[in-house]
Amino acid sequence: MSQQFDLGIIGAGPAGYTAAFQARKQDMSVVLFEKDKVGGVCLNKGCIPTKAILHCAEVYEQMKYACDLGISADNVKADYKKVVERKNIIVEKLRKALELSLKNAGIIVVNSEASIADGKILADGQIYDCKKILLATGSKPADFEGMRFDHKFILNSDDILELDTLPKNILIIGSGAIGIEWARIFNSFGVDVSIAEIEEHLLPSADIEVSKRTERIFKSKNIKMYLKTRVEKIENGHVILSNGETLTPETVLLCAGRIPNKGDIGDASGKIQLAHFAIKQAIAEVSGIDFDENLTPSVIYGCPEIAWTGKREQDLEPGTYKKSLLLISALGKSHCDNCTEGFIKILSRGDKIIGAHIISKEASALIQQITIAMQNNIAIDDLKKVCFAHPTYSEGIFESLFKLN
Repeated sequence: MSQQFDLGIIGAGPAGYTAAFQARKQDMSVVLFEKDKVGGVCLNKGCIPTKAILHCAEVYEQMKYACDLGISADNVKADYKKVVERKNIIVEKLRKALELSLKNAGIIVVNSEASIADGKILADGQIYDCKKILLATGSKPADFEGMRFDHKFILNSDDILELDTLPKNILIIGSGAIGIEWARIFNSFGVDVSIAEIEEHLLPSADIEVSKRTERIFKSKNIKMYLKTRVEKIENGHVILSNGETLTPETVLLCAGRIPNKGDIGDASGKIQLAHFAIKQAIAEVSGIDFDENLTPSVIYGCPEIAWTGKREQDLEPGTYKKSLLLISALGKSHCDNCTEGFIKILSRGDKIIGAHIISKEASALIQQITIAMQNNIAIDDLKKVCFAHPTYSEGIFESLFKLN
């Protein structure tokens, strides 16, 4: 005999559990299937564990230069095994909190692989008859012919989180968010880092000035970059590049994309593979609260943060927009924080912002302010009336608005 539910959801990542919570608010009966751990990639193998490690890397790097701030911090050492242990504690704590929230909301969680047959969900030998079914099955790392994950030498973003010792050197293939953040982590801990990117610049999805500034920052940190360079093949510990060079790294991190698992919500939809995008998709699907997919902010963490939303300058026709670019070093707060690298770039058309690109400490918060303004179609003249606190990074937005020309 089958069990009856209003909504069945396969996949308990950000899209899946958000859809479940939204459905329960409408008094729908919900069953949520997860073959691994609730929280999905974001909580267990992506956003959260990576940022936990990244924070440790940032603190370690700051301590190495503490003397510049009048602080004595001699013989600073990093115990990477403890860094990973802290990461695991954070992930487990958040996962248990999520599990409790699901239970308290009255959501039935089935820890089993699920499949669909004849309009019903089959899992763990049981049949679930659901009026509606959502597939939120996420994505997985992509590999390629001649570059298959062996989980020993060629690692994916899941494998890299399980390392408890640092390699002496590493080649990172791909310079999207994953590649950039892990390059920062390893470089901060003293690992010799190289990046191979097939496109002309790092961060190919970013505004061109963001890409170029990121390259400048990486060069200053002695991160080797192979741009417009394809990895032809990897064999016997040798990486053969299209420029004729052969590299012999201790480890390779292949992060040149992810492929959807079957489904239609979140990463599985094959659209924007970001947790916050998946969450908004779930809310739109279950609660009917729509959102503008074109205003999904992108953030890359580390020091300085990188964030953007809306149009890139290279996609706009000359003469059809205005532009301002304010150096972060113009802000007093950046000097107080010893974080003067970066800029705030705003693009406008008429009296509205159409794009923003930021490299700065707190860029993840700054971009949200601009996204709110764009989402609500607020005129630039009205934004100029807002009083921004001083000294802050936010006042950089205020000053940028007056620089548009």
